Amino acid sequence: MSELLDMTIATPEGVIFEGKVESAKFPGAKGSFTVLPKHAALISALENGKITYVQEGKPTEIAILGGFVEIKKNVISACVET
Repeated sequence: MSELLDMTIATPEGVIFEGKVESAKFPGAKGSFTVLPKHAALISALENGKITYVQEGKPTEIAILGGFVEIKKNVISACVET
């Protein structure tokens, strides 16, 4: 089994996703970017767009209005407005 990322996506109303993902794509302020296991530490502003994450080979999209994401040691923490 390949390495996975622990991801949490929260809004001001509460957590909307928490689980293990294979990859995640974010609408960054300076362009979209994809996060894979062992990604370098990063903090980025997010813009209006979609977060796409893959679990068991199946992609899922969440529309967001903006926010922030932090990636550190295979843990993704996103705080977004939906």
